[in-house]
Amino acid sequence: MILAIGNIKGGVGKTTLAVNITIARALQGHDVLLVDGDQQQTTMTFTEIRTEKKGVPGYTAVSLNGAALRTQVRQMQSKYDDVIIDVGGRDTGSLRAALTVAHTLLIPVQPRSFDIWAVEQMADVLKEAREVNDFNAFAVINGADAQGHDNEDAIKAAQETEGMTMLKIMVGRRKAFPNAAALEEIKAEAFIAGASEVTAIDSSVKMSKAERQPILIRFDPRLLRKVEEAAQRRGISRSAWIQYVLSVALEKGEG
Repeated sequence: MILAIGNIKGGVGKTTLAVNITIARALQGHDVLLVDGDQQQTTMTFTEIRTEKKGVPGYTAVSLNGAALRTQVRQMQSKYDDVIIDVGGRDTGSLRAALTVAHTLLIPVQPRSFDIWAVEQMADVLKEAREVNDFNAFAVINGADAQGHDNEDAIKAAQETEGMTMLKIMVGRRKAFPNAAALEEIKAEAFIAGASEVTAIDSSVKMSKAERQPILIRFDPRLLRKVEEAAQRRGISRSAWIQYVLSVALEKGEG
């Protein structure tokens, strides 16, 4: 099976789905190849962190872009039970190359207006790709809200889009995913730097009531946009990315 996970819209959680599907298949006994086709290489970063933590990731990971993705995947597919391709974020050569070899495409969609509009643009790309390769395309609500009508609106829009099937299952929004990714990245960076132990909070440190009060930090709007973009590229929340950057700065003695 060759499964591509992609969307021309970034920040939809495709990398989170790709690595979790990969690990789930590996735990079921499958020999899995995970292909990072995104120039941000978040999947490869995750694999490096997982390797530092566990010794072995449990799957094989490679980074391929453009025409090389198509060529190499076709050459390697017979050596693995499953090939999972993390690609997209915009309409790139890597995304289109993945569509020429994939058996199935999974399109993560968040219940937001910009994501819904991007689904229609994605449908145009699928139509072109099917002239080269006949594959199945499924959309899934990723980061579903706990309440409200946004989920239903997104599902309706995807159902009305030609060329893809809307899955009934939805993946809920969970802070545990981005927060866990940020914490493991902190630990890995500290390990590489030679630190013997890193903890998110040292429970042995006694804090006064005043010290436990939340602190309001006001960001310049332009800086806040840069923070948001950096967090989306890494597939983590804005707060998790701020926590990571501050932790690194404090480790360097810049606090």
